[in-house]
Amino acid sequence: MIDLSLVDFFPNLITKVISLNFMTNYSTLSEISPSEWLSLNQFVQELKEINSKCISVYYPYGKGTDTIQLLRETSRSELLKKIESKIESKILDLKKNPVSVGKFTKTLCVFGWIKNDKIQIKVIGTSQKLPYVYMVNKKPYVKPFSDILKTNYNVLLVTVDQKTARIQKFHGNQIVQESKLKIDLQGRHKKGGQSQGRFLRARQTKIHVFFKKVANKVRLMDVGTELILLGGNGPGKTEFYDELTSEISSKCRFVEGLSFTTSVNDIHKIIIHHLYEYRKKHMKELIQKYEKLVKDGLTAKRNNVIYRALEMGSVETLIVSANYHTNSQFKNILKMLEIAKKTSCKIEFATSPQIIKKLELDDSVLAILRYRIK
Repeated sequence: MIDLSLVDFFPNLITKVISLNFMTNYSTLSEISPSEWLSLNQFVQELKEINSKCISVYYPYGKGTDTIQLLRETSRSELLKKIESKIESKILDLKKNPVSVGKFTKTLCVFGWIKNDKIQIKVIGTSQKLPYVYMVNKKPYVKPFSDILKTNYNVLLVTVDQKTARIQKFHGNQIVQESKLKIDLQGRHKKGGQSQGRFLRARQTKIHVFFKKVANKVRLMDVGTELILLGGNGPGKTEFYDELTSEISSKCRFVEGLSFTTSVNDIHKIIIHHLYEYRKKHMKELIQKYEKLVKDGLTAKRNNVIYRALEMGSVETLIVSANYHTNSQFKNILKMLEIAKKTSCKIEFATSPQIIKKLELDDSVLAILRYRIK
């Protein structure tokens, strides 16, 4: 679908889209991998920070020449011409080196705008087929991404105070399970002395029992969850945290500014931000674990060794660069991933540029082993 409500819409766009026959049925979109989801979400969040008029171009892989032709046939202002010229150059670069945005890319997305009198260009590829789009708007046009940003990651969002709790399980940006708990809690006791002391103890006991019930509900909903985000006004969230088991509390991250009135849009931003930061920290710790185990012979880094270890079932964790499809060994890596999925081996995709660079020195894959192999 092309959004006709956007400003400065190019008049020739509709006929060009139809004649090139690149309209997409969103219902055919498949779920993307966790690594691509993280990369796209981070990319979209960066685009949303742009507050300048932006040219957004989405085009199918292999159709760079047609896209450049479309750019040149459209009337535009001198300012837009300068941006489009840079976009054309980027499209030509992508024609020469399409692997730079992924070997399995089906749609290339290029964005151009001006910041501090300099033309800025951002580009990303996706494995999904998106509609052929070329338009100018007050901000980058990111609507086509909204239908594909579904994730394999589950996140629990727990909003709690001393008398109310809301537990929401998100799969991507969809709430797949929700539970609300509440108790009647008297706020103040006017009498003093022993009566007030008994009241406060009874009140605290009631809160403690309530938090126990909430903690049990969180435990029941914590199935396949990557991360638990904990927020709410007042001291309730920290008191509740003390009721959690060590297994669950290790997944928890406190979120400032999260309350029962936080908008859905802000909740999605919170989830994306914390999941990205969590994954980045998790991967850093995983690499540190790998480096510590090297001396014990519980690691592997050559593809032929990793392949053999996978067939033996000795791989505990496979660490793969999110850019593995740009590596010359990508076919071998695909085979390793197929074997890993059939075993109890964990697959971790690294999205951090620093870790990806490190992984590229070892053909984009490292392995942590359960036991030493000969």
